[in-house]
Amino acid sequence: MPEVTLKSWIMVLTLGCVWGGSFLGIEIALRGITPFWLAEARLFFASLLLTGVWWALGGRINADNDGRNRWPYLIVVGLFSSVVPFFLLSWGQTHVTSATAGVSMAGVPLLVMPLAHFFSVGERITPMKLLGLMVGFCGVLVLLGDGLLQSSGSDLEGWGRLACLSAAACYAVSSVTTRNCPPIDPYAMSAVVMIIAAVVGLPIAWSLEGPPPLPDTQTIMVLGALGLVQTAGANLLRILVIRSAGSTFMSLTNYQVPFWSMVFGALVLGEALPAGLFLALGLILTGMALSQWSHLRRLFVKA
Repeated sequence: MPEVTLKSWIMVLTLGCVWGGSFLGIEIALRGITPFWLAEARLFFASLLLTGVWWALGGRINADNDGRNRWPYLIVVGLFSSVVPFFLLSWGQTHVTSATAGVSMAGVPLLVMPLAHFFSVGERITPMKLLGLMVGFCGVLVLLGDGLLQSSGSDLEGWGRLACLSAAACYAVSSVTTRNCPPIDPYAMSAVVMIIAAVVGLPIAWSLEGPPPLPDTQTIMVLGALGLVQTAGANLLRILVIRSAGSTFMSLTNYQVPFWSMVFGALVLGEALPAGLFLALGLILTGMALSQWSHLRRLFVKA
């Protein structure tokens, strides 16, 4: 059964901030590297760090020797949590507006909910949970504002939208699969799935964009930060949250990402903040609270 604690809330709020900042890093990195090699670089740096941490902690996989096979779960999570959505988004965002991509990612909780209802123990759909997710989604719509009505003008915009929605579906599938995986060391899981993603992503990037370019020093530093912090560190946090608090709770991160992306863009790049920023934030936080009302009530009653 999922157990949502104060630590769970801190981790999911941290993830929203970290992933929201990744859009700023990606925008800077794309000045010196192509999209698919950017995605592969993130996976490569993340796999190095996570593998090093895993082996330093003993390099074990099974949390217990119950004979159950973890590899099918690890392969599915490796493909659908990183490499497939990374490449779909890298291509899709070249043909759609940022608002379209943002609302696609905000749809992840709505995709996770029915999957978790049918395939995960203790994550049933409730009226309060559904209301909370819908309120949070409305907050994202307010945040993205007029951008939702804009067209990119690309001839492949329809396919770009489909790519972004497919990436969201990948994240939903990987979250539920992570939750349902038999007992496993979280450091092992985070390392192995990232290794799988990096290995699979390498020939894809090479076939689509040729040999890797030689980026400048600034780009390498940004890629390192994206790989080590926003990919490796965030992936480990993601697994810890899903395994303890459940995939539906973890999906609340997706409502925060557009907000933090806009805040970092304003602070670092001087971009204008939308007029409805605080209304959107209020709706997002209200939706998060409503969807997890029973857990919040128990948390404060215990306190």
